[in-house]
Amino acid sequence: MSPEKNHTDYPLIVIVIALLGVGTVMVLSSSAVWAYYKHNDSLYFLKRQMLWVVLGFVTMFFLSSYNYWKLKKLSKVILFITIVMLIAVLIPGIGVEINYARRWIGFGSLTFQPSEFAKLSMIIYLASSLSRKREYLENFFVGVAPILIVLGVICSLILIQPDLSTAVIIAVTVMVMLFAGGTKASHLVGLMFLSVPAGIFLVLSEEYRRERFFSFLNPWADKQDAGYHIIQSLYALGSGGLLGVGLGQSRQKFFYLPEPQTDFIFAILGEELGFIGGLLVILLFALFVWRGCKIALAAPDYFGCVLAFGITALIGIQALINLAVVTASMPVTGMPLPFISFGGSSMVITMGGVGILLNIAKHTNN
Repeated sequence: MSPEKNHTDYPLIVIVIALLGVGTVMVLSSSAVWAYYKHNDSLYFLKRQMLWVVLGFVTMFFLSSYNYWKLKKLSKVILFITIVMLIAVLIPGIGVEINYARRWIGFGSLTFQPSEFAKLSMIIYLASSLSRKREYLENFFVGVAPILIVLGVICSLILIQPDLSTAVIIAVTVMVMLFAGGTKASHLVGLMFLSVPAGIFLVLSEEYRRERFFSFLNPWADKQDAGYHIIQSLYALGSGGLLGVGLGQSRQKFFYLPEPQTDFIFAILGEELGFIGGLLVILLFALFVWRGCKIALAAPDYFGCVLAFGITALIGIQALINLAVVTASMPVTGMPLPFISFGGSSMVITMGGVGILLNIAKHTNN
């Protein structure tokens, strides 16, 4: 351990605040019509988002001050809590079912999504496990297999909800961390080949997943149902042109694109702010990934390095998948755009991850 140097990573803070600023404005712009129709209050979603942003900042400041080395000791406890919550989600009376999915715990409108917490807890556990078994990583059965067993348990509980997209995000993040941690390339290539038939099975095993996949290949074949979201998203992006139709002037948010403040908020952003506005947001995410990788490479220890890479990969991959879905580059999946989409659990956990990055940055030599 090195003594705390109190290096505040101001560039990272500026990037995050910029993304949050864009997100807050776009939540208001994209949700006002739907909020007034559904709740008779055009500011309904904005008020809730502001609450989540405040809670996110509280979480960020706490974790930026809480010595990240302590997370290594607590990793198994955090993982155990995660598993308990993922099981609780499936228990009637505790888990909350919305749109045939049981992914939340809570009551009324106050709910929390444990699978979001699972993303961060799995990263902390994996960083801790890799740091303890670093010398055994070349041995698949000793260094890698135990991690895959834990990953299988977490992903299985999430798939039961069902929530394929979150399970995939966690699995991909784990692969990135294994690569960053020094796992043998042959092991990673083997895992990638094994994941292909597993992915095909998961996609084809549920009717709604099959519909989403085939509608992605040709959304206009079923433009009123399976391909509806993709087509409306493309209409929004296409209407934006280079400079956009103007902030607040979106037409797709008038009940064409369902609940545009969530997974498809970037489509409304592209419509209102155009290609230039969308490109600036993508640039902010690229800068975030660059800054996160820089913190990881400058971390004073192996645990901090892998932990920072994991958090950076998680946020970067989520952003990439959301943008790919909105631009019809991959099948539709429920993946919020970090810092920008409406949503409490995602916001608080993402800001918590930023807090850990800032904590690691305090101990770097940069």
